[in-house]
Amino acid sequence: MEAQLSDHATDATLTEPSPASTHGDLATGMRDLLDGSHADVRRRVVDGLVPHASVLEDADTMPPAEFRERVRELLVELSGSGLTGLGFPVEYGGAGDIGASIAAFEALAHGDLSVLVKAGVQFGLFGGAILQLGTERHHDAYLADVVAARTLGCFAMTEHAHGSNVAALQTVASYDPEAQEFVITTTREDAYKDYIGNAACHAELAVVFAQLEVAGESHGVHAFVVRIREDGEPVPGVRVGDDGPKMGLNGVDNGRLWFDGVRVPREALLNRFADVSPEGVYSSPIENQSRRFFTMLGTLVQGRVSVGGAAITASKVALAIAVSYAGRRRQFEATDPAAEDLLLDYGLHQRRLLPLLARTYALHFAQEVLRDDLHAVFSGALSDRPGDDDIARRTLESRAAGTKALATWHATRTIQECREACGGAGYLSANRLAALKADTDVFTTFEGDNHVLLQLVAKGLLTDYAGAFEDMNQLGMVRFVTGLAVETVLERTAVHKLLERVRDLLPGGASDGEPDLRDPDYHLAMLSFREEHILGGVARRLKAGVDKGGNPGAVFSSVQDHVIAAARAHVERLVLEAFAAKVAATPEGQVRDALILLRDLHALGVIEADRAWFMEHGRLSSARSKAITAQVNALCREVRPLAQQLVDAFGIPRELLRADDLIGESAQPRT
Repeated sequence: MEAQLSDHATDATLTEPSPASTHGDLATGMRDLLDGSHADVRRRVVDGLVPHASVLEDADTMPPAEFRERVRELLVELSGSGLTGLGFPVEYGGAGDIGASIAAFEALAHGDLSVLVKAGVQFGLFGGAILQLGTERHHDAYLADVVAARTLGCFAMTEHAHGSNVAALQTVASYDPEAQEFVITTTREDAYKDYIGNAACHAELAVVFAQLEVAGESHGVHAFVVRIREDGEPVPGVRVGDDGPKMGLNGVDNGRLWFDGVRVPREALLNRFADVSPEGVYSSPIENQSRRFFTMLGTLVQGRVSVGGAAITASKVALAIAVSYAGRRRQFEATDPAAEDLLLDYGLHQRRLLPLLARTYALHFAQEVLRDDLHAVFSGALSDRPGDDDIARRTLESRAAGTKALATWHATRTIQECREACGGAGYLSANRLAALKADTDVFTTFEGDNHVLLQLVAKGLLTDYAGAFEDMNQLGMVRFVTGLAVETVLERTAVHKLLERVRDLLPGGASDGEPDLRDPDYHLAMLSFREEHILGGVARRLKAGVDKGGNPGAVFSSVQDHVIAAARAHVERLVLEAFAAKVAATPEGQVRDALILLRDLHALGVIEADRAWFMEHGRLSSARSKAITAQVNALCREVRPLAQQLVDAFGIPRELLRADDLIGESAQPRT
């Protein structure tokens, strides 16, 4: 490693970056577009993080216990700005603006991600559960203190033995009608709550998810507010463990919780969707247990939207560092024997970074659509159209799951590529890429494992969000699909109708000649064809397997790779549609021109990445496949002069980049 760092330091020449004034107009215009309707909130959050930028270094220098306390102190301080509680009702110290709260959370990811996650646990998971699953009595009792961070809490859902299988949790809450209390018990040693943020040190209360039992009858998973600490010490019956050091996010005190007959009052049940009377009578406006469970979980979709948005922000930070570095670092005399070339002038370096930059923009606009949908659904904007509201909620849950999966995988890939593109210097903890890599890695399993989430997306596609959607487990979905004609499954998908309108643009269709490779209708047609074809293939394989007498569970397992491919193809199409819509809505000028280049680079990059599939299915000839690669290269060259402006448009202060060794003025050019 020492030799690598030494060689890296002596082989290249650093040059000063071009002055901002040469590209301020485009960067400013693009930033205004990216910040959108929540520009004020975003900028207030980012500006508020700058005075606390030293926390980015604290993670490397402070003992873990001190760093946890530093993050807690900063969380409490940030709560005083009012920006961490924007999604809560005004009467409890919020602003009643869910869209703004998501924008604020996304902006918070410009700073230390332990602070981000600590805030997400406090205000998103813990506070959000009380807001969405509780009623007025819970709101009045807790929310003002939660928003002001006077009361810290945690979200105790995940158990060690079951992970993503929330319906099978083995913590039990039994009702005692004589005492009018619930008794919370961890029924086996490996059923403890695990990976719970805030649990190891700071949470006083927990929203605990447990199987509700009344008079010996189980009513499925419900949520309860449970005190776990008093004066800093665990209350009787609560055992707390510390998960210890992690790959990253060590400013967050993740812990384990066991409950041994812990009693809470009857009113501790978060009773928006179900209640238990003093006498011990269970009631719920949703009779079906499975549907009730999915309705409860659906109200917590904001967490997935938030994590996906934070991942996109982290990608922006990494790209801002790597692109800026590549625009000032020189390496080898490639075109002029008297001077070394800039890294970003090499075609390979452009290939490594610029398609990722284009995809980051694409995901940003997809996240923007998702955030607006979330706000519309949860603000009650659709409450006067109950049918539309139900469909909107189902499609929101699916879109949130899919966007979160693609955004977090993209962050992992982007940060790794940016780290490599910065050589040995990118590996130093003094530069932020090391922390970004460690802190974001868990995002792919936060708020649901990405593969599990994509199965949720596919389930919705295959059933077209049918009325029985919430009732179906995997076996139910297989039976539902195999009970329909395959043609009916295809006809129920919106993409089928879209494809019919643009089929002629595809090679092998009715049009003469080949469409323009930069035609956005062609891009959409290709992704739409892929989506429909894969989805139809899944339906056919499910039906064929069951028709041959196969066990539905085994049949589903045998096509899971196909299921995931269908879901990814669907979300990729949604991302491209969001990008195309943003371009169409942008007035003519340099911002729109830059967006068109990025849109085309993103779209052709997606097609190129899956060109084997398109060739296998007759949508690409070998010659056209090569032409697409040539176009991607050409687009990289066209984007290259704009690259610095495009990352400057992210509006990340130098203090929050924490990469002076890579891009800072302290690095002197060689003579």
